[in-house]
Amino acid sequence: MTDNRIRLERKNKIALVFMDRPEKNNAFDTSMFEALEQLTLELERDHPRAVVLTGTGDRAFCAGFDVNLENPMATEFLDAVNKKDTALAGKLINRMRRAIDGFVGLPVPIIAAINGLAYGGGMELATRCDLRVMDIGAELCFSEVRLGLMPDWGGGVCLARLVGSAHATDLILTARVVKADEAARIGLINRVSDKGRCLDDAMKLAEQISLNGPKAVSHALTVLRQSSELPLKEALEKEAEAAAKLIASGECIHGITAFMEKKAPQFPD
Repeated sequence: MTDNRIRLERKNKIALVFMDRPEKNNAFDTSMFEALEQLTLELERDHPRAVVLTGTGDRAFCAGFDVNLENPMATEFLDAVNKKDTALAGKLINRMRRAIDGFVGLPVPIIAAINGLAYGGGMELATRCDLRVMDIGAELCFSEVRLGLMPDWGGGVCLARLVGSAHATDLILTARVVKADEAARIGLINRVSDKGRCLDDAMKLAEQISLNGPKAVSHALTVLRQSSELPLKEALEKEAEAAAKLIASGECIHGITAFMEKKAPQFPD
């Protein structure tokens, strides 16, 4: 069972994950990173068809890393600063990245339901999800440079691949707040929801995905995640290889049979 600050609910074939620390704008402390790792192990043992990640409360999706000194990792961070210890700072970053990388590396689509402010690491986490649904009143901000920091949860690199270098440079170096209309225009998010409807819309998106072949979704997702890192020729080879494995798995029989019979497909897990 995961820590109650990272709360899991299962709704049919969808895993709904809450960052549940609203009094701190759902900012991550040591226990939340540990809980996210445990949750990832739980989901690896029993894959859902999709994951929806959101924040508890009306104010925040996630404010990133909790810099208050009651957070043990913040104390270690300060120790690394005082000692000018690059190795210690690197170890702290690796601990955070291990939790984040594991979660976003699950072989199912992960949808960020951005219900409120997403600042710093919280915006990085949203960027690393596969899809993003944003409340019309939410705010996005890569705020790290305001604190003399930079993205270190993997969100900076992923942002550049998502929206291009020019937009990423603007957002990271200015640390300015981005509203829903601009986020949609530059391709930072996939959907804009009416006030208070973000989670509902993210769940509908997850449900739509969950009706499709789970192996087909997983194989396609793997190729999509890898394609931006590979030369075109190699990416095309990966796509063909994944498609061949998918066909050989036999999952398509369920879809094609249902299509011929004019029925909705029922894919096994």
